[in-house]
Amino acid sequence: MVALRPYRPDDLEALYEICLLTADSGKDASPLHHDRKVIGHIYAAPYGVLEPEQVFVAEDDQGVAGYIVGTFDTDGFNARLERDWWPALRQHYADVPKAELTATDRQRIGAIMEPSLNPPDIVAQYPAHIHMNLLPRLRGQRVGTALLDRWIALARAAGVTGIHLGANPANSGGIAFWTRSGFKPLRTDGAAWFGMTL
Repeated sequence: MVALRPYRPDDLEALYEICLLTADSGKDASPLHHDRKVIGHIYAAPYGVLEPEQVFVAEDDQGVAGYIVGTFDTDGFNARLERDWWPALRQHYADVPKAELTATDRQRIGAIMEPSLNPPDIVAQYPAHIHMNLLPRLRGQRVGTALLDRWIALARAAGVTGIHLGANPANSGGIAFWTRSGFKPLRTDGAAWFGMTL
């Protein structure tokens, strides 16, 4: 049985691991990385640390196997990342020998050193954003739909007017899910951008 619940601080390692195990267009990205946490530093962990009240996890008898993370205020969250999250990581990665890193590690570190912001016109219309990942054992059971419904209900209650997300264009399963869930395709410019008005 799968239980959905609010995030707890002891879920942080699960966020990192699930992010890695789904980061290759929904597949395991471990072969692409020597640093198992670098992708989670960008797409999962900061939400649990900085805005834990906007994170839900899905847990079965084997442990946490899925999550939805996000923020109601993308611009405000980016400011918090610059103040409270990126500085320590930038200092850490400045000291890591390049020989210990894969090309994909180095690409992700580049995004930590110089983050690219979500398109301003999309953020203006859809100020919240989310990331969601499930391990394969939870897929096809409507767990993603249940997590998304819970996050949307929280956002609506907070007065959020719109949510956006960026998906890897190669992640056909993810794109099918977002389209089926009521997100409108906006454009593709490296990422496939979707938006939902609340």
